[in-house]
Amino acid sequence: MADTPEKKVKRKVMEQLKMIKAYTVTPMTGGYGNSGVPDVLCCYEGRFIGIECKANGGKPTALQIHNLNMIKNAGGITFLINESNVDDLSDMIKRRVYGTA
Repeated sequence: MADTPEKKVKRKVMEQLKMIKAYTVTPMTGGYGNSGVPDVLCCYEGRFIGIECKANGGKPTALQIHNLNMIKNAGGITFLINESNVDDLSDMIKRRVYGTA
């Protein structure tokens, strides 16, 4: 079965995170999981990061935005990643973590 466009974005996100040796978790939603949790949670250089992946012009839901804001308010970093910026993710993370952006 072919991957969905969002699945392709998620795969590229994971490749970028692996390249910089970030610790990653891909939470399960529904059932025992929490809805609205970002697609990827990671830790890089001691910083907590939430990444929401979208494709084909998709927008985050109100609950996803709420969760991203909760992460920001707790001192974490968040990213909304799609086909147009996924290849820049590792550089974007480094700029935010090291304070150059």
